[in-house]
Amino acid sequence: MSRSTKKGPYVDQKLLKKIQKISVGSKVVIKTWARASTITPEMVGFTIGVHNGKNHIPVLIVENMVGHRLGEFSPTRKFVRHGGKMQKEIEGQKPSK
Repeated sequence: MSRSTKKGPYVDQKLLKKIQKISVGSKVVIKTWARASTITPEMVGFTIGVHNGKNHIPVLIVENMVGHRLGEFSPTRKFVRHGGKMQKEIEGQKPSK
């Protein structure tokens, strides 16, 4: 559900302060827990470490990401393959390239 247009997009103020202190070409990873924060044009070119509940995943912000949320680029769930013991046997039979 989108936020009201009169309120505008939610951007974490602490995150904006951290971004303003660092120069654009810097390789520093800015850690944040604000997954709900909207990506703004000021963030383009920075690497932001978005917390996924366990660790910080580095996300390089590019122009196409503007308007999206930070949490969209840091998955919180790890896929574990299906099948258990039978699946391992099938994968063991496949020839490797």
